[in-house]
Amino acid sequence: MTILDVTPIARLTGEALVVVVPAASPFKTMADLVAQLKKDPKSVSWAGGSAGGTDHILVGQIAKANGVDPRQTSYVAFAGGGPAQAALLGNQVSAGVSGYGEFEEQVKAGKLRALAVSSEAAQHNVPSLKEQGINIVLWNWRGVFGAPGITTAQRDGLVALMDKMVNGPAWKKTLETRGWEGIYLTGDKFGEYVKQNVADTTTILKDLGLAS
Repeated sequence: MTILDVTPIARLTGEALVVVVPAASPFKTMADLVAQLKKDPKSVSWAGGSAGGTDHILVGQIAKANGVDPRQTSYVAFAGGGPAQAALLGNQVSAGVSGYGEFEEQVKAGKLRALAVSSEAAQHNVPSLKEQGINIVLWNWRGVFGAPGITTAQRDGLVALMDKMVNGPAWKKTLETRGWEGIYLTGDKFGEYVKQNVADTTTILKDLGLAS
C-alpha cells in the first residue's frame, strides 16, 4: 500500500524546512555552506530527523542541485529536533535541517544562524533557497485523503467540505495561531501534485542509496 492507493481530497498546510548553522560557524551564508559542500562533501555534516525523512531529502536535493553526489553527503539522523539542536549547539555538526519551529527559539536567541528556508519565498526574515539560486521548493505538507474506490460524487462532496472549512474564520484563525502555512490544493490538481511528489521523493531516495 502506498499513498497512491487512496483518494486525494485536499492538501491543507505546509511547513517549510530551514537550514541552520551554529552561531560561531564559519558559514555566514548558504553560498558559503554550498561552496564547502562542493569542495569536500564529507566535511559538511548535517543534523536532521530520521534517514530518508524530509530533512534528509532536502540535504540530498541541495547536494544534487549543486552537482554533488547525494550519497557523498554526511547526514547524521537524530530521533527529533531536540537532539539535533543539541548537536548543533555543541558544535558537533556543521549544519542542521528541520521545520523552522524546531529551531526558532535558538535562532531568535542568536545561538543558531538561519541560512535558508525551503519555501518559494522568504519566511521569518530568512531568504529561500530559490531566492539564493538553488531551485528547490520543499514542503513538509499535510493533507486529507479518502478511502480507495469512493465515487466521484463522494470525493466532490469531501472537497466541498474542505472548501467550506478553509474559507471559514475558524480555520483562518487556526492557521494564524499554529503558525501554519496554508497551501490549499484539491481534487485532480492535488492528485497530480501527489504523483509528482512521490516520483521526486523516490528519485532522491534512490540518489541517496535508500531505495532501489
